[in-house]
Amino acid sequence: MLAKDLITEDIPPLKTSDLGQEALGFMQEFHVTHLPIVNNKQFLGLISEQDIIDLNEPKTPLGNHKLSLINPFVHSNQHLYEVINLVARLKLSLIPVVDEDHNYIGIITLKSIIENLSLQSSIKEPGGIIVLEMGFHDYALSEIARIVESNGAKILSTFIDTDASKRTLRLTLKVNKLDIKHIIATFERFKYNVIETFMEDTHDIDSFKDRYDILMKYLNM
Repeated sequence: MLAKDLITEDIPPLKTSDLGQEALGFMQEFHVTHLPIVNNKQFLGLISEQDIIDLNEPKTPLGNHKLSLINPFVHSNQHLYEVINLVARLKLSLIPVVDEDHNYIGIITLKSIIENLSLQSSIKEPGGIIVLEMGFHDYALSEIARIVESNGAKILSTFIDTDASKRTLRLTLKVNKLDIKHIIATFERFKYNVIETFMEDTHDIDSFKDRYDILMKYLNM
């Protein structure tokens, strides 16, 4: 999934003629702590809620101040994972999307990222979770998939967490079966190190969906 698929047009950018108090009002309305400033179509940078509060002149247009704007952005053809990396690294509530001429296209919010990440990783799908630990050179997804499929299951999603100092990785598998005892036994028979497992039941699924819905409702508040 690319950045262009995550863009929302619900939140308008700020103009340099907007007052500080207006900008704070927009942030409160849309539940964000950053907003882009755009001059005509040109993206100038992001201003934060704290930046505006520090100006201490809420009734003065933003353009009247010498602003020290941060300038993070992504292009429309960048992957979802690149977007997530930048947002997480800079602790942003949203990220602007620009074209090759640095013209503003729109923004991607945390809500949009979470919704699309849940689709990418099959978070809402019922199933079991298996966490394997192995050396870098022992990782072969085709072999791991064969073991899962030999037990009548399919891999819905994977997540890898690496530890360069130990030259190991942890592979998290989400499979489409709730009862994963036989899959676990097969991994152990093939000498895989199974370090964690989670077997959902109907109550777990309903509980997770409820928590997910609560999170989405919070982001919409």
